[in-house]
Amino acid sequence: MIKRLFDIVEKRSDEEPDNVMLAAKENGAWKTYSCKEVWKMAQQLSAGLSAFNLNSNVSDVERQEKIAIISPNRPEWVITDIGVQLSGGVLTPVYPTVSLHDMEFILQESQVHILFLSDEDLYKRFKPAFDKCPSLKHIFSFDEVANVKNWKELLENKAEANPITASISEATLATIIYTSGTTGNPKGVMLTHKNIVSNVEDCMPEFWFAEKNSKALSFLPLNHIFERTITYIYLLAGVSIYYAQSMETIGENLREVKPIVFTTVPRLLEKVYERIFTTGSQLKGVKKALFFWALELAKKYDNIEKGSLWYQLQLSMANALVFSKWRAALGGNVKAIVTGSAACQVRLIRIFTAAKIIIMEGYGLTETSPVVSVNKYLSEGRRIGTIGPVIQNVAVKLAEDGEILVKGHNVMKGYYKNPALTDEVITEGWFHTGDIGAWVENRFLKITDRKKEIFKTSGGKYVAPQVIENKMKESIYIEQIMVTGAGKKFVGALIVPSFAYVKDYLKQHHIPVPSTNKEIIELKEVRYLIREELNKYNKEFSHVEQVKKFRFLDKEWSIDSGELTPSLKLKRKFIEEKYKNIIQDMYGGEED
Repeated sequence: MIKRLFDIVEKRSDEEPDNVMLAAKENGAWKTYSCKEVWKMAQQLSAGLSAFNLNSNVSDVERQEKIAIISPNRPEWVITDIGVQLSGGVLTPVYPTVSLHDMEFILQESQVHILFLSDEDLYKRFKPAFDKCPSLKHIFSFDEVANVKNWKELLENKAEANPITASISEATLATIIYTSGTTGNPKGVMLTHKNIVSNVEDCMPEFWFAEKNSKALSFLPLNHIFERTITYIYLLAGVSIYYAQSMETIGENLREVKPIVFTTVPRLLEKVYERIFTTGSQLKGVKKALFFWALELAKKYDNIEKGSLWYQLQLSMANALVFSKWRAALGGNVKAIVTGSAACQVRLIRIFTAAKIIIMEGYGLTETSPVVSVNKYLSEGRRIGTIGPVIQNVAVKLAEDGEILVKGHNVMKGYYKNPALTDEVITEGWFHTGDIGAWVENRFLKITDRKKEIFKTSGGKYVAPQVIENKMKESIYIEQIMVTGAGKKFVGALIVPSFAYVKDYLKQHHIPVPSTNKEIIELKEVRYLIREELNKYNKEFSHVEQVKKFRFLDKEWSIDSGELTPSLKLKRKFIEEKYKNIIQDMYGGEED
């Protein structure tokens, strides 16, 4: 019986020792790790760690050893996760993109003694934070790094069992995941083996299509509980996990690996679509006409209201002539793409699903290990525009104000060293998500906004910014947008245009294209273009919700520049502060 996360790996090793569990590219070729190799390396790592006299009271969170990892996805990440679990330790993953301040805070609060990292670049970037953490005694690297011990030293121990392993129960803390949030210091979410194992098992019925010995491509950060839990779902299902080399090589890796499934976030799915659209736009003659004919059909797709026989016949032709090429670009075997973390554009779900690439949009939080609901693989269990039915053994109810409350074995143990905040968000076993929701057909959950992000205009009217932003982003000319207007007379927006599409528009209209983004956003033609796009979508909102004024920004928001969290959510307060002069200017004059 599976009680602890590492039980999944041991089970797989016993049942199919020689099958591929993990794989990554090394020196231009895929290197695979069999199930028995992964299990043996994890055991050796655990035995190697035991030589450091780790804190070994697995029933006391404070006395459990906290072991950090800073690395992009690779097989060593998962092997370290399993090895740390077997040693009774608590893996504390840290995003490679966090600030030095956040790194120092996390290492200090969790009193990390041992840290694993991937390469020299990360070591150099975070060394100032390491030097300020007196508890940190040992650093191990996966790649060769000067003056840093290599993790292979820990694998030299020939023992295949750590005596502490037998005392680890489902109630034992497995990990502390620090969520960046949008303000203040990161919060350490404590998840037990029971939290994650229950979520893995309760998600398994939704992954019945993931056949044994099929492949998945992984590129979302393992630091995020979404990809971590999905990893164990893959392992339990008998799926081999191949790690993409980087975000830039995803297209190439998809064609090489030919996965059956992969997970993504809406922002990356938007990028995939943009590449497809750009390719289609560059076609000539009949091929270009066919591409846009197929695209228009896909935009009208609905998996429940299937349309007339004539529409279905046309869609079938579009699949044969156009969409088959899309599927080939994704490797040819993709049955489903699972997306979460933020709202996915309805338009994209329609288009990809029409192309027989099923989008399973789901919902969850780090505090819920993470999955709460997901649209199912079979059509009857999917509703476009919702986040699907709640998974088995998880309870959801809506508070009086519409806030989504969650109860189940997947709900976290609490926030590390922050009982007051824990008590604030968990009452009588119900976790308060901070998301506002509604039911569709009494069984499909729908997110309408974030409780703390809904604002009131000076006229006393409430505005839900995410709904407006998601709709506006359906325009190919709008790359990023943040709606403003708290305490103001009207709704405004900061907009980063999609410069590639804007340049194409200028060329098509025989308008000279400036050499810099800053010059592009100063063109009256570009302002007119975006104004027309906003007007088109404004019609779907009430007068008070419509974007009246906007200001352009010439640089895309990113994690590194601080506007996005590691899971690509907007840091609204940061953006408001960074661009406060621009916002003040927008509200200083009359409406556009």
